[in-house]
Amino acid sequence: MPIATVNPASGETLKTFDALGAEEIEQRLATAHAAFRQYRLTGFDERARLLNRAADLLEQDAPDIARTMTTEMGKPVAAARAEALKCAKSMRWYAERAPELLADEHPSDADVKDSGASRAHVRYRPLGVVLAVMPWNFPLWQVVRFAAPALMAGNVGLLKHASNVPQTALYLEDLFSRAGFPTGCFQTLLVGSGAIEDILRDPRVAAATLTGSEPAGRAVAAVAGDEVKHTVLELGGSDPYIVMPSADIERAARTAVTARVQNNGQSCIAAKRFIVHEDVYDAFAARFTAGMRDLTVGDPLDESTDVGPLATEQGRADLEELVEDALRRGATALCGGQRPAEVEGGWFYAPTVLADITAAMRIHHEETFGPVATLYRVSDLDEAVALANDTPFGLSSNVWTEDAAEVDRFERDLEAGGVFFNGMTASHPALPFGGVKRSGYGRELSGHGIREFCNITTVWHSA
Repeated sequence: MPIATVNPASGETLKTFDALGAEEIEQRLATAHAAFRQYRLTGFDERARLLNRAADLLEQDAPDIARTMTTEMGKPVAAARAEALKCAKSMRWYAERAPELLADEHPSDADVKDSGASRAHVRYRPLGVVLAVMPWNFPLWQVVRFAAPALMAGNVGLLKHASNVPQTALYLEDLFSRAGFPTGCFQTLLVGSGAIEDILRDPRVAAATLTGSEPAGRAVAAVAGDEVKHTVLELGGSDPYIVMPSADIERAARTAVTARVQNNGQSCIAAKRFIVHEDVYDAFAARFTAGMRDLTVGDPLDESTDVGPLATEQGRADLEELVEDALRRGATALCGGQRPAEVEGGWFYAPTVLADITAAMRIHHEETFGPVATLYRVSDLDEAVALANDTPFGLSSNVWTEDAAEVDRFERDLEAGGVFFNGMTASHPALPFGGVKRSGYGRELSGHGIREFCNITTVWHSA
């Protein structure tokens, strides 16, 4: 895939970039390694000062970088501005809380004595250079939720961003540089995916984090495993959205629309499979379908647009294949199911609701990365849980119920990294984020996220 800005609303190539050569990659690796040897010695106050300055700049830049993101990957510009501001908020959160999250831990006096020590504690020390392989769908947020905690912990970062968001990737390097971070603390590598293995195998790279597809995660994990390097993987999701009879159906249906089409439907944590109890199925389906049908599809730079284009032409083709396979095998399109007639050019796809889904259809097992929802009818809680777990993924889940017993059961039995009740999945710096099964391993955000790239060091002194 060429490194280029291609406007998904028109298909026009706006700017292309040359990939870094071997000498340039080596120079950046050497710079990162040297930067870590000094940056690791800085204190939390200095790191916080720099990160807060980056947050200030990002807030000032939000309107411009939002337009850049929208032009590169097609998200509605209002959502792009919100993403930039969320990143600034996360930076401030880690700047304030890192000292507490990474404070030395002290065992009880009794345990210290029992270990034969006069004193002992646990210290969190940075690992070193962390390689981040990031996707295009949240081109700022995916990076910042790694970079903010990693930098506050004393690590330095190398970013290999998706090839279709190069201007956003370069902006991030410039942002941290303008904020005053020492040279080499955060660098963007404009390289293709073929360069990742050699970079990850370099002994100066201590660890890696990847958000992206399952095949990409497998590839990075295999190399890191061979090199015995720590990784965090956040991969795909096919999140269930379960609606039980006690739910507020009007609010559940309204929220479901947003949960499905956020980011033009291109979100790992977007609700994708809507599992509805038969007692409220018809009412929910009618409201949900009407809400999806009423969305405005069009120019993502228009403030009134709800759904913009898919980020890539191949992404739309993949989505169309899943829908066409389902329709051939007996699914019913309650709305959508094709490219929107009202929009010319670009990689648009109409918001779609498919019913009568069976296990014979690819869409039952595969992730739909676009504004396409699958609708299921179930007869009881047991069937809802079984269907929700009938997926290779386990990123997050959504449940609508006012029944306390049902809450306990879903919280206990859903196979996912998160269970969100009476609302939609969202990420926040205070809450750990990640999945199970083929959705990956490790956690981002919260104290769990900042400690992922730390050397958890036992310090023991003889009695």
